[in-house]
Amino acid sequence: MTLYDIKPRFQSLLRPLVKQLASIGVTANQVTIAAALGSIALGFLLFYNINSYQLFLLLPLWMFLRMALNAIDGMLAREFNQQSHLGAYLNELCDVIADAALFIPFALVAPFSSALVILVIFLATLSEFAGCLGSSIGASRRYDGPMGKSDRALVFGALGLWLGISGALPEWLLWLMPVMSVLITLTIINRVKRALIEIK
Repeated sequence: MTLYDIKPRFQSLLRPLVKQLASIGVTANQVTIAAALGSIALGFLLFYNINSYQLFLLLPLWMFLRMALNAIDGMLAREFNQQSHLGAYLNELCDVIADAALFIPFALVAPFSSALVILVIFLATLSEFAGCLGSSIGASRRYDGPMGKSDRALVFGALGLWLGISGALPEWLLWLMPVMSVLITLTIINRVKRALIEIK
C-alpha cells in the first residue's frame, strides 16, 4: 500500500479545476515546471534560513499543493491530448529535482545526520529511476511502495509541521532517516520485482 493508491479519488476532486485550466490554455508542461520551480524556491528559502523554524510551516502546505499540481499536470496530459515525449522527461526529472530541493534543508536540522538525509535523497532518486525502468522492459511505470513519492512527501511535510510549531525535533527521531532508507530500498526492490512479474 502507498498513498499513491488514493490518487484516483483526488483526481476526481480536481477535475473541474483541470477543465478550467485547459480552457484558458494552461499546459501540462507549464504546471510541471511551475511545481519544480516552486519546490526549488522553497528548498532554497528553508536551507538559507534554517533557524527561522516558522518557515517550515510552508512545507506541508507546499507538499499538498505540489501533490495537486502533479495530479493536474497528469490529467491535462491524458485528458486534453497534451501528452508528449518532452512532458514524460519533465515529469520524471522535475520530480526528483523537487524532492531533493525540499528534503536537503533537513540535512542541517538536528537530530538528523546530513549523510543519512543525503542517502534518503539518493535512494529516493533510485526508486523513481527503478519505477521508470519498468516501461523500458515492456512493463508499466511502477509506483509500488511502501515508500513512494507521496509517502515521502507526507513524512517530510509532517516533519516541517512539527519543526515549525515546536522549533525543534526530538532526539528520538534520529532513527527516522535509517528507517526511511530501509523502506525506500524495499520500494526499489518491489518496483523491480513487480515489473519483472508483469512482463512474464
